[in-house]
Amino acid sequence: MPLWTMLAESVRIALRALAANKARGALTTLGIIIGIVAVVTTMTAVNGLQNKFRESFSAVGSDVIYVSRMPWVIMNDFFLYRNRPGIDLREARALEARLRGRALVNPSLNRNADVKHGSDMLEAVVIIGTTEKQPQISSGQAEAGRFLMPFDLEGKRRVCVIGSDIRDKLFKGVDPVHRTLNIGRYDFQVIGVMEKQGGSFLGGPNFDRRIFVPITTFAKVFGGRQGHVDVNLAIKSPSQEGMADLEYEVIGEMRKVRGLRPSEHDNFSINKLDTLTGTFNSVMGVVLLIGLIVTGISLFVGAVGVMNIMLVSVTERTREIGIRKAIGATRKSILLQFLFESSAICLLGGGIGIALAALVAAILNATVMPASLSLPITVIAVLVSLFVGVVAGVAPAFRGARLDPVEALRYE
Repeated sequence: MPLWTMLAESVRIALRALAANKARGALTTLGIIIGIVAVVTTMTAVNGLQNKFRESFSAVGSDVIYVSRMPWVIMNDFFLYRNRPGIDLREARALEARLRGRALVNPSLNRNADVKHGSDMLEAVVIIGTTEKQPQISSGQAEAGRFLMPFDLEGKRRVCVIGSDIRDKLFKGVDPVHRTLNIGRYDFQVIGVMEKQGGSFLGGPNFDRRIFVPITTFAKVFGGRQGHVDVNLAIKSPSQEGMADLEYEVIGEMRKVRGLRPSEHDNFSINKLDTLTGTFNSVMGVVLLIGLIVTGISLFVGAVGVMNIMLVSVTERTREIGIRKAIGATRKSILLQFLFESSAICLLGGGIGIALAALVAAILNATVMPASLSLPITVIAVLVSLFVGVVAGVAPAFRGARLDPVEALRYE
């Protein structure tokens, strides 16, 4: 018998056997459905978290180097960093002068403060003292009004540019430009509103809940000494390809600004988006591994259920196998029949599981994070279902294929 004819016959017999035992087949597929839903949902959720991470931190900039007192991610002893001297405005200006013409340097200061307009108030809003270069450093631009200008810094004017969340929650549909906003104990005039950027991911910064003021005003109003000791420097590379060279250059120039000897360690930190991305990917890798181990257990339980049902099916059809062998059926055709039957059960469960996982992904996409069922994940789910079906059907198929036709015909 040609191979394709044998395959077609095996598929037909397998499907007929499933149709004859609908309830048993449905219960058997339940374990596979649960396993596939878990696998697909886990992979989709991790993919969605990665998309949300990239979306939330896009404003940080992949071509920007940040110089600050502390690293963003502290993997070693915190006490190695706590006693470092803060970066003051004098050092910021010195580094800017050294890098002029080679990179764009933007100093900034920040603190939290309560803001108020009328009877409405928001607590712990991030106030950022910065310069007119801020829009060139980040992807955010003023949606209404304007951003800070050099004369705002020179005159130490009490003006501010607010995020979209501040506008929506304090001004509630009223144009905030040229209106007064109370930041702490001081009045500021709103001169612009930033476009919506998103954020607030897993406790991360909300880029729409920020207020920008001139850095000179920040130092004068909020500060004394406190306003000068923890300046953050954002340094934008002219090109993505020159990031590595710029990083070495910034380290060298910053060491000169701070007068560090060759034997002394850096007392400042270089931070990049890659730092956050690497840490996040490591965490997501562990989460994915744990998720797949847990879902693998559910698939194993489902496979044991399929194997058990297939062994019962072989026992029930012992006489049928004997008749088929007596009229010329080969071991290979019997083997393929039961392999196709177990594979059909698992593929059916996999198909239902994929449909349910797509529904879960749609709910996640609508409520929590950007998540969708991608083609690679769907293909993986189908292949996993097929693999489980083949593995679960091997032992029953070999048992049926090895039956002696004479003994099988005498089976009652």
